[in-house]
Amino acid sequence: MLPHDKPMVPRDACYFLTLNTVDRIDVFVRPSYKQVIAHALNHFVQEGDVTVYAWCLMTSHLHLLVGTRKDNGHASFERDFKKFTTPEIMKAIDMEMDLRRDWMVQRFEDFSKSLKRIEKLNLWQNCSSPLHIDCSQPGLLLDRIDHIHESPVRERIVDAPETYLFSSARDYAGSRGLVKVKVIQQAGLAKLRILSSN
Repeated sequence: MLPHDKPMVPRDACYFLTLNTVDRIDVFVRPSYKQVIAHALNHFVQEGDVTVYAWCLMTSHLHLLVGTRKDNGHASFERDFKKFTTPEIMKAIDMEMDLRRDWMVQRFEDFSKSLKRIEKLNLWQNCSSPLHIDCSQPGLLLDRIDHIHESPVRERIVDAPETYLFSSARDYAGSRGLVKVKVIQQAGLAKLRILSSN
């Protein structure tokens, strides 16, 4: 645990979300595209819209364990996050002169038309399958955090979760990662387990 972090247990509504790109396109293959997501998460944390407990960005999806102050706060966060990141990702794609640009834009536009949306294009799918995590069951929180951090290991991108730059595994290993996360310490969860059993 870092000296600036206190052991913490979520007090707000906690949700596990997976945000998928349209058609599971491997959008996040370049560091500049990935950095957009890290910046966006920090923006929403700084604005106080969400607390990020764990995250991991893969090539076609983003796993999140977040806390919101309202029961349905995850839905407004998800909507705003997608709206915020889509134009930023498109700018990054244009700056990189990605050879896949036209193909990706066509897929994003086709998806938007199929939904009869006002937006010209959709980078993200609509459904994130939010899963409410009961904070009185600390084992569930730890399982979700492990699942999130093990994603790049399962995909054989890295050997150990903490070596993957675009996730919160570094924060949980005692280093500072790219996004300001609230680390859930096992000691804090043990106290919660005792309190919930009384």
